[in-house]
Amino acid sequence: MSRIKELFGSMVFNDSVMKDRLPHDDYKALRRAIQSGCELDRDVADVVANAMKDWAIEKGATHFTHWFQPMTGFTAEKHEAFITPVSDSEVIMEFSGKELIKGESDASSFPSGGLRATFEARGYTAWDPTSYAFIKDRTLCIPTAYCSFNGEVLDKKTPLLRSMEAINRQALRILKLFGETGVKRVIPTAGPEQEYFLIDQALAARRPDLRYTGRTLLGARPPKGQELDDQYYGALKTRVSDFMRDLDDELWKLGVFARTEHNEVAPGQHELAPVYTNVNVASDQNQITMELMQKVARRHGLTCLLHEKPFAGVNGSGKHNNWSLATDTGENLLNPGPDPARNVRFLLFLAAMIRAVDDHQDLLRASVASAGNDHRLGGNEAPPAIVSMFVGDDVERILDAIVNKADFSPDGGDYMDVGISAIPKFRRDTTDRNRTSPFAFTGNKFEFRMPGSSFSIAEPNIVLNTIVADALADFADELERADSFDYAVMHLIRRTIREHRRIVFNGNNYTDEWVEEARRRGLLNLNNAVDALSHLADAQNEALFARHGIYTGAELHSRQEIMLEEYGKEVRIEALTMLDMVRRGILPALAGGTRKLAEGVTLKRGLGMADGYESRTLERLSSLMTQIADAAEALDCAIARMPAETHLRRAAYCRDVVLERMRALRAPVDEAELLADARTWPFTTYAEILFSVQ
Repeated sequence: MSRIKELFGSMVFNDSVMKDRLPHDDYKALRRAIQSGCELDRDVADVVANAMKDWAIEKGATHFTHWFQPMTGFTAEKHEAFITPVSDSEVIMEFSGKELIKGESDASSFPSGGLRATFEARGYTAWDPTSYAFIKDRTLCIPTAYCSFNGEVLDKKTPLLRSMEAINRQALRILKLFGETGVKRVIPTAGPEQEYFLIDQALAARRPDLRYTGRTLLGARPPKGQELDDQYYGALKTRVSDFMRDLDDELWKLGVFARTEHNEVAPGQHELAPVYTNVNVASDQNQITMELMQKVARRHGLTCLLHEKPFAGVNGSGKHNNWSLATDTGENLLNPGPDPARNVRFLLFLAAMIRAVDDHQDLLRASVASAGNDHRLGGNEAPPAIVSMFVGDDVERILDAIVNKADFSPDGGDYMDVGISAIPKFRRDTTDRNRTSPFAFTGNKFEFRMPGSSFSIAEPNIVLNTIVADALADFADELERADSFDYAVMHLIRRTIREHRRIVFNGNNYTDEWVEEARRRGLLNLNNAVDALSHLADAQNEALFARHGIYTGAELHSRQEIMLEEYGKEVRIEALTMLDMVRRGILPALAGGTRKLAEGVTLKRGLGMADGYESRTLERLSSLMTQIADAAEALDCAIARMPAETHLRRAAYCRDVVLERMRALRAPVDEAELLADARTWPFTTYAEILFSVQ
C-alpha cells in the first residue's frame, strides 16, 4: 500500500469507516439523514456514537469535543473524557447519542454582537453529520453548529449550512424546468488556495509586533525584495520542503485533499491548494489546515504567518476561493461544455452569477472586510476593492452574440504550437487567467480572489450561496410562469446580461484607468473595511438574508457589530504594540547610538580630525528621534481620545486617525533604522527575517 493511501483519512470517521462499523440499517439511516437533512432517530444516534467512540479509542483517543466555529474566526473546543464512573474505583468508557448530538458551552464569552448578555450564558452545540468527525491530539473532534439558548446563531457554520440549503432549493427548481428530475441535490463546492509566510521562529520571537498582531508594524525595506521574480515557483528550500512534506502527512491523515504547494512571489511566501469539495467541508478543512500549518511550523523551528500583510514592500497573502455548483449525479453546472454558446443551462447559471455579483457588490466586499485585508486589497498584488467579474474572451464574445442576437463564431486557436517539433501541440484553454480580477471565471468555476489569508471561508461562501440562490429564485419564478420555456429562457438570459453587463471586465484591474471606468459604470469602490461593513446590514441585505432563511435581522446586525468591533480592537492593539516597541526599544537604542556618535564627534574635533560622517549622522538621527518622540506622543493621544460610543464610530476613528498616526510614526523609525548601528538595533530586520529560512 502506498504511503498516501495508508495515511489518507486514517484519522477520520468517514463513510467507509461508518459502513464497516455500523449495522447496515443504521448506516442507511445515517446516510439518509445526511443527504436529506432529516432528523436522526435517537436509537440510531446511540449506535453511531458507540461505534464512533470505539473507533476513536482504538486510534488512541481519550477525549471528545464538540468542535465549533464561533464568530472569532477561529475554532473552539471543550474536551471531555469518555470515562463514566460506575463505582468509587471503577470507570467505563461511554459515549451516548445524546452527547454526540448536543453539547453545551458558554455563550456569553464569545462575540455575540449584542445577541447575548454576560448573564445569559447558555449556548448549544449541535452535531453536523455532513462533516466527518476526526481525531486530533488524541481527541475525537465532532464538527458542530453553535447557537444560543434562544436559538440565535453564534457561529459561522450554521448560516453556511442554511445558505447551502437555499441554493440547493433554487437550483433544483431551475433543473426541473430543464427536465432534469433525476437530480436530487445541488451542492456548492469550494477549494481555497491558502497563502502564508514561513520565517525562522527564533527571529520571529524577537519581534513583539509579530507576536501580538501577526504583522510587522515597523521595518525598513531590505536591499532585495521580490523585484527579481526569483522566488515565484523557485526550488524549495530544504526546511520549507521538510515542512511541506510533514504538513501533507498531517493533512492527509485528516482527509484534507492537500495537493499543490509552491513558493509564492514574496521571499518566504508559499501557497497550498487543496482539491475542492463540498463548501461546508472545505470550510472545516481550511480551519484545520491553518491550525496545522502553525503547529507543524513550530515543530520545524519555524513560524507560520497567516496575516494578510506581514511585511511592507512585498506581496501580502490571500486565500483564493474557487467556487462552483455540483449535482449529486456528478455534473458541474458551471462547466460550459464543448459548445457553450448552445449550452442554455450553462448560460442561465452564468447569467445568474453575473446578476448576483452585480446586484450584491457590497455584500461580496463586506464578506472579505477586515483591518488586515485593507493593507492588501488594491496594492497591485491583489484584486482592488472594486468588485468586478472576469469571464474571458470566448465567454465575452458569447455575451456579445446573445445581446446582439448574432451568431457566435468561436476562436479558431484550439491548439498551442510552440514551434519545437519534439514538443507536442496541446489544447489551449478557452479562457486566459486574470490574476488582477476579484471574481474570475476559470473554465468551470469562479475564483473569488479577495478573501484574506487569515479568513474563514465561511463568510464569503455564505454570501456567494445566498446571492446566487436569490438570482435563481427570481429566474425560476419567471420561467415557471412562462407559456414557452424555450423562448422565455433565452429572453431572460439576454435581458439579464444586458442589464448587468457593467460588472464584466476582462482588463487590468490594477490601473487608474479602471478605477475611473468603474466609477463611470456605477460600480462601488468601498476601499476600506469600515465603509464596506457599514453596508452589511442595509435594509435590502437584511431582506435578502431573511428571504432565504440565512439570518434574522438581529443576527445580521450582530455580525456587523462583531466585525466593526474586531476592526477597532485590532487597530488599537497594533497602535499600543507600536508604542511599546518605540518607547522601550527604538528610542533607547537611538539614544545610546547618538550618545556614542556625539562622543566620537567630540573626540575627533579635539584631535583636529574631520567628523563629517559622525556629525551629519548625529544631526539626522537626532532630528529623527525628535520626530519619533513627537509622533509617538500624537499616537498616544489618539488612542486616549478613541470614542466610546458605537463600534462604527470607533472603527471609523481608528481608520481615519489612529492608522494615520501609526503611519506618521513608522516613517521616521524606518528611516532611522537605515542609519543606526545594526549591532544595537533592538529588533530583527526585514533583511534578516525574509531571507532566514534555507
